[in-house]
Amino acid sequence: MRYRLVFIAGLAVGYVLGTKAGRERYEQLVTAARRVAENPAVRNTAETAALQGRRIAGRACHTVSEKVGDRMPEPVARRMRSLSGHGAGAGDDWGTGNV
Repeated sequence: MRYRLVFIAGLAVGYVLGTKAGRERYEQLVTAARRVAENPAVRNTAETAALQGRRIAGRACHTVSEKVGDRMPEPVARRMRSLSGHGAGAGDDWGTGNV
């Protein structure tokens, strides 16, 4: 649901920018965004943040699992196993796998 809202907000912002500024400004924005995304400092910072987030999530997963144990609903338990890398679905489903 969150991703759907972000997508809709992105569409709305894109529409407003496109209608008010025109194609030339759009190209300037795309060029600037591409330059920022390709900047090594930005890429390193994003990767560091993603790794730190995974590490913190892993610790939180361990702590919650110890305290809650078997009382945790299965969808939550499955998500926590995927975060900690101890499940069949150990892939990154948080959107940070390609950072």
